[in-house]
Amino acid sequence: MFENLSERLESAFKQIKGEGRITELNIAATVKDIRRALIDADVNYKIAKEFTDTVREKAMGQKVLTAVSPGQLMVKIVKDELAELMGGAESELNAKGSPAVILIAGLQGSGKTTFSGKLANYLKTRKGLSPLLVAADIYRPAAIEQLKVLGGQIGVEVYSEPENKNVIEIAQNAIKAARSTNKNIVIIDTAGRLAVDEVMMNEVTAIKKAVTPGEILFVVDSMTGQDAVNTAKVFNDRLDFTGVVLTKMDGDTRGGAALSIKYTVTKPIKFISSGEKLDTLDVFYPERMAQRILGMGDITTLVEKAQEQFDEVEARKLEKKIRKNQFDFEDFKQQLEQIKKMGNIKDLLGMIPGVGKAVKDIDISDDSFKGIEAIIGSMTPFERANPDVIDLSRRKRLAGGCGKDINEINAFLKQFEQMKQMMKMMNKMPMGGAMGGKRMR
Repeated sequence: MFENLSERLESAFKQIKGEGRITELNIAATVKDIRRALIDADVNYKIAKEFTDTVREKAMGQKVLTAVSPGQLMVKIVKDELAELMGGAESELNAKGSPAVILIAGLQGSGKTTFSGKLANYLKTRKGLSPLLVAADIYRPAAIEQLKVLGGQIGVEVYSEPENKNVIEIAQNAIKAARSTNKNIVIIDTAGRLAVDEVMMNEVTAIKKAVTPGEILFVVDSMTGQDAVNTAKVFNDRLDFTGVVLTKMDGDTRGGAALSIKYTVTKPIKFISSGEKLDTLDVFYPERMAQRILGMGDITTLVEKAQEQFDEVEARKLEKKIRKNQFDFEDFKQQLEQIKKMGNIKDLLGMIPGVGKAVKDIDISDDSFKGIEAIIGSMTPFERANPDVIDLSRRKRLAGGCGKDINEINAFLKQFEQMKQMMKMMNKMPMGGAMGGKRMR
């Protein structure tokens, strides 16, 4: 998401690029283009105008240092204001209680049930908690079964009473069950509707009153733009929820919800979710998101994702092999598997400063590594451990084994050798030891 907004903002900054200083004249054109970019991203006009008025005021009130160009200063001001608009700082999830109770609310189709599964997985794998999922959607066909499937995939128990139509009782009984089975956090997935109606609002309000949750998370489909913001306001007026979750962030969305929902309901965005995989849930960091919008990348998140997947002990073993020039195809295959676990390849590349713009029009599939994996899969264990033994006859056999042309095999082997040499050179540098694992901090 945000690709169109990023392009429009970059174009706006060109108005002032190359200028020697900030003036009323050159700042006016830039601010006007920024406002148009925000409105085109489905940000409410009032919010967009207030945002750009603040940017103009701050830009005119600052002196441009010799080492900083007016264009650079504008980017910095806009980045800071975007971060502030989206909440300023990250908001921690309240997981206190015996057990802690989290109530999930939102419209049907917003991704509540999938998010509930992702949240349970997040709390279990990253926070070391023991969650219990509660199927409190008694209206949508197969809602209970869907939650059970998700729970099975992540190894989390799901509490349900399929014959009971009293959601208050279900929620209260689930909390009793959590206490008796030593579950320290309860996630209640409630029913939604295609539109806001009184029955739904009364029901979720009654659940809130009965179980007094420490967190009430409103799940919203980010692809619905300004409509999502309006719906959030209605829910907040009735529920007074504690935080927002933006789902479907990988869709074709303009970003208006992410940019203006905090301003409208004065509640923080706590999580962002993309895709159906249960490990694609991230804490929302306004500062990092502002950097990504402005094409600055997000190295901090990229490093954190790597730290989650790369084992420190294994990273040290790998580093020793690289130093001795013993990096082989088995090592390479293992690294590919770790990278794939980190998430969508194009999203990961977009976190590297300057790379996001370069790959925005390139179709990078998560299956991009399949060809490489097929070649390595066609090798014998001896060949994987000893890349230098792969002569012409072995290359021909590999080509036949993976269904590729001999030239593709030659190209891959050449690239692998070049990569080995580059890795060896990097390890001779002072920061060479910072490769992989938790040593990247």
